[in-house]
Amino acid sequence: MIKRVLRYAYSHIDGPLLSIATLLMLVGLAALYSASGANAERVGAQAVNILVALLVMWGVANISPERLLRFAVPIYLVGIILLLGVAAFGEISKGARRWLDLGVTRIQPSELMKIAVPLLLAWYFDRYEETLRLRHFATAFLLLIIPVGLIALQPDLGTALMIAASGLYVLFLAGINWKVLIGAFIAVGAAIPIAWPLLHDYQRQRIFTMLDPTQDPLGAGYHTIQSTIALGSGGVLGKGWLNGTQAHLNFLPEPTTDFIFAVFSEEFGLLGNLVIMTLFLLVIARGLYIASNAPTLSTRLLAGAISLTFFTYVFVNMGMVSGILPVVGVPLPLISYGGTSLVTILLGFGILMSIQTNKKLVQT
Repeated sequence: MIKRVLRYAYSHIDGPLLSIATLLMLVGLAALYSASGANAERVGAQAVNILVALLVMWGVANISPERLLRFAVPIYLVGIILLLGVAAFGEISKGARRWLDLGVTRIQPSELMKIAVPLLLAWYFDRYEETLRLRHFATAFLLLIIPVGLIALQPDLGTALMIAASGLYVLFLAGINWKVLIGAFIAVGAAIPIAWPLLHDYQRQRIFTMLDPTQDPLGAGYHTIQSTIALGSGGVLGKGWLNGTQAHLNFLPEPTTDFIFAVFSEEFGLLGNLVIMTLFLLVIARGLYIASNAPTLSTRLLAGAISLTFFTYVFVNMGMVSGILPVVGVPLPLISYGGTSLVTILLGFGILMSIQTNKKLVQT
């Protein structure tokens, strides 16, 4: 009886993806313990977040892709309504209006859109697979730009860019004409002078800081300077676990969340970075493998978008910490402290597992 229950529980779990993700989360717990100053309570809270996220992943993995796609429109509409609710009634924290208080709990609706947008666009393109025209891509772009615009106005530029990336990946994988893509890039470039005055002062400052962090070393450039010092001071082998100085002497800002990669780099060095980047690449490769073998257009688009969005998260965070990208507040997936982003990432992995295991069932 127990074996039967365990066999059923594992039947919709993709072993390789779960194994690599678990290794990354264990690395994250070790890095968090050091970054938090050996705070066992904080590590315990993250362990609870991991368990909740794994349960969400398992639940989603046991729902067929066809059933998930049926909920694409309702989930998207609920997300838009919640974003409008944030704009009207959301709580203001640190100068941004991102949270919605439902009485029982607070939610951040922008996190829901990270899954809702690619899910809706995959459903939309699958519906018109046989008759795809430029107007369909234009409609899809409109469906994408609405939540991106609402989130950017909060303001939360980092999340807005991540959701924009997830939607653009679907458009690209759906086969949008390369001439349209080139035209879009040219239009974006031409719009920069118009968009520049619309940015908040702190957003413009982040771009200036990326170009030259030393212009304000104790202010806007402090984050970038301290994180790059941590990256370089680790050398090849690192200073050893719990022996990093930048985080432990409080030079490094946000060491448990956005800048946890700097803590890891200082303590485990270049060798540790190569290991963790290899694990990230294996996750991305597994996701793209699942996408390439998906049985329908919608599941291919959805799996591809989830995998490439995960890559974008990793690239943006590491680029931000190393100073080659502006600081936009994007956590390192599966490593940084936080429950909301972890649940979102593993929910995406659950969708990948659903696509993979249901493909096997169809074939057999």
